[in-house]
Amino acid sequence: MTRRDRGRVALPWALGGLFLAVVLVAGVGLGWTSGRLNPVVCGGPCGPEAVAPPEALTLDAAPQRVQPDPVMTGALDPDAVRAAVQPLLEDPARRAELGDRLGVAVVGLDGTSVFARDAAEAFVPASTTKLLTAYAALSLLEPGSRFSTSTVLDGNEVVLVGGGDPYLASSRPERPTRVDRADLRTLAERTAAALDDAGVGEVSLGYDAGLFTGPSVSPGWEDSYVPGQVVTPVSALWADQGVRDGIRSGDPARAAADRFAGYLQDEGIDVDGDPDRADAPPDPQRVLAAVQSATVAQIVDATLVRSDNEAAEVLLRHVGLAAGGPGSFEGGTDAVAATLTEAGVPVQGLRLDDGSGLARSNRIAPETLAGVLRVAASRASTSELLADLPVGGLTGTLEDRFDEDSAGRGLVRAKTGTLTGVHSLAGYATDARGVPIVFAVMVDDTEGVNPFVTQAAIDDVAAALAACTCGPDATQS
Repeated sequence: MTRRDRGRVALPWALGGLFLAVVLVAGVGLGWTSGRLNPVVCGGPCGPEAVAPPEALTLDAAPQRVQPDPVMTGALDPDAVRAAVQPLLEDPARRAELGDRLGVAVVGLDGTSVFARDAAEAFVPASTTKLLTAYAALSLLEPGSRFSTSTVLDGNEVVLVGGGDPYLASSRPERPTRVDRADLRTLAERTAAALDDAGVGEVSLGYDAGLFTGPSVSPGWEDSYVPGQVVTPVSALWADQGVRDGIRSGDPARAAADRFAGYLQDEGIDVDGDPDRADAPPDPQRVLAAVQSATVAQIVDATLVRSDNEAAEVLLRHVGLAAGGPGSFEGGTDAVAATLTEAGVPVQGLRLDDGSGLARSNRIAPETLAGVLRVAASRASTSELLADLPVGGLTGTLEDRFDEDSAGRGLVRAKTGTLTGVHSLAGYATDARGVPIVFAVMVDDTEGVNPFVTQAAIDDVAAALAACTCGPDATQS
């Protein structure tokens, strides 16, 4: 039987988010009204694994993301904004739901601050950190560029070279999304065909994940995150983000190489021994094959809509490399901070130890989040960031927020951030006159409060901006 006659066995696409579904059902069924069930549900404080969105809450089924409606521009009325927001923040019941530490920044697209409450104070940002990573990625990387995973021939060794594709798959899923562009099985088919043409039927296999450097785990992450299956160690080479049969690998590069070796065997190429780490030769005899990732713009889109921790960390390393530094946590975070400063975004109190927001040591001020959104909207290369944001009540991590009775449904687009005791929401609302209002709301001292109650209180602030007649009247000259 020839290589091309062999059948294919589709591997199941790993599904995430089951834990969140269990927590949601339990929360509703038990009438959960306080944070005191955290020890029961999570065995202690609930970490990000308890709040990460299930894969069902994405735009994957849609061929294109939801584009924002056309909006008017114009100066906002500070008094109208204050009248919309202040009562919610001063109400004693709401204040209890939001905790003792609350920061709010509301600005117009012209950069005018129209409402601020501890807006320069730095808070634990959780996943709103991804806004900064995404902005830097769109600023420093060509939005249409792609990352290549390739194989090269070095003597009688095939070296699998990781190019930092965050969505490289083991095999193409039955229902591919816009970011499922490259997979190891296809790469193995192309590599085997090249080896057949060269008359090579037996090889050893090496793998090179050296594009990224430094630690694969942030010192700002909880010690339990990797062993607790919250996040995969960051690598320039992995398949399915290091997840197989629901289990995250501690060495995703080696796991990808093992799987690739099996695919080569399926294609009729004998692989001698186990894969070993190797350095791709600077001048290889031959580039055998390659597969290309989705574009940077598409990856940023998926990262924000899914709140994808692994993809954000991979993007962070590409940001570091694009800035001329190392592809590491430190190189990436330094590049993000420099990019924000160069753009004129306020960075008082900024501290970044990762690109995803898993690190509780991160600190970002509401005015920084609002500032990066405003600046992103003003530049052609980064304006897509606003279109990438989940839509209230409809898509991504906001699909189950802003119900049908909320003024924010369909009119709020924002990035969420959630850890135990930490909730943030940053994006923009389109007001009653179609004028965009950029906002950031952050709290990080609500461990004793039901997280759904706190989220609802924050959502009400965003919805109030959507219901507000805060922009100029288009009929007035």
